[in-house]
Amino acid sequence: MQGFGIHAMMWSTVWDHAGAERAIAGAARYGQDYIEIPLIDIPAVDAPHSRALLEKHSLRAACSLVLPETAWASARPDAAIEHLKAALDKAAEIGAEALTGVTYGGTNERTGFPPTQGEYDNLTRALGAAARHAKSLGLQFGVEAVNRYENHLVNSAEQAVALVERIGLDNVFVHLDTFHMNMEEKGIANGIIAARNHLKYMHMSESDRGTPGLGNIAWDEIFAALAAIGFKGLLTLESFVTMQAEMAGAISTWRPVARDANEVLDKGVAFLRDKADQYRIF
Repeated sequence: MQGFGIHAMMWSTVWDHAGAERAIAGAARYGQDYIEIPLIDIPAVDAPHSRALLEKHSLRAACSLVLPETAWASARPDAAIEHLKAALDKAAEIGAEALTGVTYGGTNERTGFPPTQGEYDNLTRALGAAARHAKSLGLQFGVEAVNRYENHLVNSAEQAVALVERIGLDNVFVHLDTFHMNMEEKGIANGIIAARNHLKYMHMSESDRGTPGLGNIAWDEIFAALAAIGFKGLLTLESFVTMQAEMAGAISTWRPVARDANEVLDKGVAFLRDKADQYRIF
């Protein structure tokens, strides 16, 4: 996986026929290499329809998810394995190249205590089984670090690296997100450098989840670090200017983060491409 992508939620929070058509055509219109497809309701996704649209627009795809509470790997590893295998089967049917995201848990998963060894043992077992299934399908499998207010298990690049190395399979990679890194890393560049041997996926998200370049994220620091490690992965614009009410509640997005999706796309895509050109990424 290499190039630029956009999260499908820029156009639709529901992956039905209309949402898929709008999002895939939109990503192609903005000259992207990839689209990130969220697998929120796995059985409802019409994979042949999505695959045909991707082929029509010459667009590649990665899928992502957050585990529902009934399948949080820390407490219910067998349920997590079943859910992840279903998602991987769907991703393969769509023609995606990876499944990534909070593949180990939820965005409102907190016990009020530090992670336990038992929780990490459950994560390793569940994600190891899922990664082996991914490998059998020819898919990459990602682990995304998120901030402490959403999950207590994997918050930093170093924690993501530790989990990936415990799983120990060559199709498992680290997925970082600038929004979360802005809270959790002692300098975003340090997180990128810490993950350099496993880093294949970046969510490029502004400090308020709005338009890249119009917030407080240290973009020059990020792109300089990516250039320094010779990053050859996927840079995906993620903004939550549009989303379902239940997801907004899960990540506490209570107010608009941009004027509209067009502002994010018109300004954000150009900004990220200009920075990538400036630092000779790709």
